[in-house]
Amino acid sequence: MKKILLLLAGVLCMLLGLFFAIIPGPSLIFFMAGLLCFSFDYPKARHYLGLCQKALTKSCRYLDKKLAR
Repeated sequence: MKKILLLLAGVLCMLLGLFFAIIPGPSLIFFMAGLLCFSFDYPKARHYLGLCQKALTKSCRYLDKKLAR
């Protein structure tokens, strides 16, 4: 039952992420939440979640440096 709920939550988050990619909104947050839900059962999703986390960390550091000036 837990696996089914996680998969449904992952699908819902991915669909919301796609929706907010078209209409302005927090699409990255929903994509990351969907990957998090999928990462419990699928190792490839865990890999992509790690890549997204590294990319967001790098971009946040870049913005911090630019805004600190």
